[in-house]
Amino acid sequence: MKSESVSSDWSALLALQRATHATLQVLAAELADLDLTPSEINALANLADGRGRTVSELGAAAGTRPTTLTSVLDRLERRGHITRGTRPGDRRAVLVELTPSGLRAATTIRQAVTDLERRALAGLPDEALAALRAALNALTEVPS
Repeated sequence: MKSESVSSDWSALLALQRATHATLQVLAAELADLDLTPSEINALANLADGRGRTVSELGAAAGTRPTTLTSVLDRLERRGHITRGTRPGDRRAVLVELTPSGLRAATTIRQAVTDLERRALAGLPDEALAALRAALNALTEVPS
């Protein structure tokens, strides 16, 4: 059931945009020593579990089109944080994997993300966090 009490002046998408920029600024400051762009931080954060992903899988996880992701991966590869190769059994799929330096950076990034999320959401009750998760999932899966 949709809430009728939300002001027509308020926009979830604009609020999400503000929240994204605010959190990216905090993360950029906290991770300044890594000298990475927000897109590079996002890509590495989504590889932090150490599991290789195809460019398509990584693009879906990061919310980025594979064609846009290519230049990010080029930079990360030049810096020695990732390698790209073929997936066993499917030579057409490009598999992105972390190098040891990439895993260190990705682990640092995921910890910073976890810490920021914990600080930002600490005061919210479980029901509010569940509603936030549902709202973000709904926005992620919006039909074209």
